[in-house]
Amino acid sequence: MAKIYWAGQSCFEISFSNSKDHEANIVIDPFDEDTGLKLPNLKADILLVTHDHHDHNNVKGVKGEPFVIDGPGEYEVKEVFVQGISSFHDDVNGKEKGKNTIYVLESEEMRFCHLGDLGQKQLTDEQVDKIGAIDVLMVPVGGEYTIDSSSAQKIIGQIEPRIVIPMHYAVSKSSKLDGVDKFLKTMGKPSIAPQDKLVVKESAMPKEGAMEIVVLQP
Repeated sequence: MAKIYWAGQSCFEISFSNSKDHEANIVIDPFDEDTGLKLPNLKADILLVTHDHHDHNNVKGVKGEPFVIDGPGEYEVKEVFVQGISSFHDDVNGKEKGKNTIYVLESEEMRFCHLGDLGQKQLTDEQVDKIGAIDVLMVPVGGEYTIDSSSAQKIIGQIEPRIVIPMHYAVSKSSKLDGVDKFLKTMGKPSIAPQDKLVVKESAMPKEGAMEIVVLQP
């Protein structure tokens, strides 16, 4: 089982556990409070940073003594397999905004993908192969600094996950980003009630071809 919480921006907390003896807490992209958002009380065994910008790399804001991963490679910590895949923060091979790391997590017979601040309008064949089959995809949709809703739709089509969670969109009127409504309209799902958290089990995933979109509230 996994419990997924969204703190805003690209920051997630994912807690893996089973009925026996396995527990692991993962935090991805903690932001600092210059973003105008308040970072919740987070504690991690594993901390993932997709790129070195202040709204994604507040490692000191997370409690515990986490194993920090901040780039491509393969890792295994507390029975969680992590793969970091190199990508770009823009659509000109990183010339404007640099690199970004896509993370794939595998635990409790499920696979999760966090795209970070992806700016590529589509993934390369090599990236798609490395990402592989995904149960839950966390995808930026707000545009401006990342892909927008149209590019997100194309990339979702490349990956074909079972569940999609949009992220990195406007949560205040002062934000330059698009709101989640634009993404939902693009996906043909104009009305989805936000949830506080998502609890997923491998046995209860949507059937193949029946992709579900879940909107979380920070």
